[in-house]
Amino acid sequence: MKLATLRDGTRDGQLLVVARDLKTAHVADGIAPTLQAALDDWAFIAPQLESLSSLLNAGRAARSFEFDPATCMAPLPRAFQWVDAAAYASQDAPAMRQGCSDDFLGSTEDINLAHEEWGIDFEAKVAVITGDVPVGATPDQALAQVRLLTLVNDVSLRNLMVGELASGSGLLQAKPVTAFAPVAVTPDELGDSWRQAKLHLPLRSTWNGALAGQPHAGDDMVFNFAQLIAHLCRTRNARAGTIVGSGAVVNKDGKRGVSCIAEKRRLETISGGEPVTGYMRFGDMIRIEMLDKAGKSVFGAIEQTVKWRG
Repeated sequence: MKLATLRDGTRDGQLLVVARDLKTAHVADGIAPTLQAALDDWAFIAPQLESLSSLLNAGRAARSFEFDPATCMAPLPRAFQWVDAAAYASQDAPAMRQGCSDDFLGSTEDINLAHEEWGIDFEAKVAVITGDVPVGATPDQALAQVRLLTLVNDVSLRNLMVGELASGSGLLQAKPVTAFAPVAVTPDELGDSWRQAKLHLPLRSTWNGALAGQPHAGDDMVFNFAQLIAHLCRTRNARAGTIVGSGAVVNKDGKRGVSCIAEKRRLETISGGEPVTGYMRFGDMIRIEMLDKAGKSVFGAIEQTVKWRG
């Protein structure tokens, strides 16, 4: 099934069930008020949401309406925990960092920033949303708690990042508010594209109307989501509603393009000795989307414009 959150003036919005073709939706009133409430009692709530989803997909949901991503918040407008990984980097263990999780952007909300000189970069990623995962969970146990998948634009301010990394204190100001696709999807909805705890589909990023890249999210993923969640839970619990990101999707050969400008600049430096592509400017637009094998949008698109905060 596919789930979204309708903007209703509250902090956590109202849970929606969305049709498979992303054309219609239905408020999940009487089942769960919010996505977090559904995650907190998933074994009881999920079957009821599935029943509503079946009616919606069959065109038999009496109070369905046209689905509009612009009216939606992030699927989880705020989360107990947001952790991002570098799942495409070869190393002994996953590199992970905690991000700010108290405020997320919906898929069509602007990226509002004060200075272009901060080095504005998009980062297209896949993420999973978990149920309760206990400390010491094995990868298999972690995989069983993957409730939903979605897409992320985890904006980075590269020129601020340099100083923060040099200080050894970790990233804070270099990672502004993160945006999510309008819809989160249960693993069963993905068929055989979800296997080996990886999402085996290309992730397409379009910058100002030009294709930046469509690297394959399943290829070259060194640490799968089961391993990432288990690594997170080595010394702690992960509570329902934890979001775990893959890091920017990268393919080793670089032939299918990039999921962030920093990777493009790295490849330019390798080939020509220095980067030639600049970072994003005010007025720039980024679109991030994943299509299934039939060419249909899986999660809906993240479509954002970079704007001066003033």
